[in-house]
Amino acid sequence: MLSRQKHINGVGMVEVLVALVVVGVGMLGIASLYVTTLQAKTTAQARMKAINFAYDIADRIRANRTGGTDYTLQFTDTKSAPAATANCVQNSSTAAVNCTPAQMAANDLYLWDKLVMDAKKGLPAAQRKIEYSNVTIPATYKITLQWTEPNSGTQNYVLEIQI
Repeated sequence: MLSRQKHINGVGMVEVLVALVVVGVGMLGIASLYVTTLQAKTTAQARMKAINFAYDIADRIRANRTGGTDYTLQFTDTKSAPAATANCVQNSSTAAVNCTPAQMAANDLYLWDKLVMDAKKGLPAAQRKIEYSNVTIPATYKITLQWTEPNSGTQNYVLEIQI
């Protein structure tokens, strides 16, 4: 007696289709993770820039402690290059000599504003504000930076320092 049993060898079409669906879903998951990672990287870079910019102007304010209200800045203010005077060399790589606190503050704000608002190195759609309050002792400055992220909307970073 000959046995007439069929032996099925290989993989069936259904198994191949199921494997393709599983691999496809896995690849979509990896692509989604990649996009999320890129968005998080962009957000982290912008936040780090905001922190660095805030600490930069805070250091400039600390170096010119008598600047007071000269360091105030509103969201809508525009800063132009301060005029050089006979006693104060501004906007150059050399150190300023005999500047008044107001001249130093004007120069600091101009350089800082240029950095924050720069299209490539600054924050996207940046806005900045510096508030001064001498109601309490020591006086305080509140530095606010706002920028717009494509997927997250408006982001804020606020730094308060005491002088």
